[in-house]
Amino acid sequence: MSKILMVVSGADTLTLADGSSHPTGYWAEEVAASHRTLANAGVNVVFATPGGVRPTVDELSLDERGGVSAEDAKEFRAYLDNLADQLAHPLPIARAQAGEYDAVYLPGGHAPMADLDSDPDLGRLLNDAQAQGKVVAALCHGVAALLSATGEDGTFTFADRRLTSFTDEEERQGGLGDNSPYLVESRLRERGAILQTGAAWSDTVVHDGNLITGQNPQSSVSTAQAVLDALGAR
Repeated sequence: MSKILMVVSGADTLTLADGSSHPTGYWAEEVAASHRTLANAGVNVVFATPGGVRPTVDELSLDERGGVSAEDAKEFRAYLDNLADQLAHPLPIARAQAGEYDAVYLPGGHAPMADLDSDPDLGRLLNDAQAQGKVVAALCHGVAALLSATGEDGTFTFADRRLTSFTDEEERQGGLGDNSPYLVESRLRERGAILQTGAAWSDTVVHDGNLITGQNPQSSVSTAQAVLDALGAR
């Protein structure tokens, strides 16, 4: 049985570009749909957060204000309720060892921009996973968490790698716009990643060796399936 570490942000607020505080959390679909796809394939999914804190769901991800239908919101909430015990007691990232897992999976929501993108324990974990050739997968704003991984000289571990992320266009159309702390796509380009994005809100997954990235919530199932395919090919 494959074992995957799903690293979820522990943040519940995000400081915006104008200095104001914005409620945030993980995006329900990205955790629920990804977990369901992996678990239904027999994968053992272990949750981890900074400090082992219980993660907070972004209420917009369970609301039509966040572009989520009432039917889908009900489905995601019910699935997350079934994961309540696991989410209440996640592993602290500092205790996670890449060698114990077949893959590291990073779902989004804006919250990773508040903590995971600069978490030194996550950076260590991702560097170790990369060095060991483990599958590293990130989804939507969760791709920002890859920014935590740098070499001893400060270079971005995933520079020159092909990937996708929540795009600047999507951020301006349906996200925080120019009040976002930074634009994930632009920041990744600045750090040397090679962005390959699809049309806004399209189901887009980019696979580059052991690195798998999905563009947005609509890419949740496809990203998880790409991880399963990658593990099955080993």
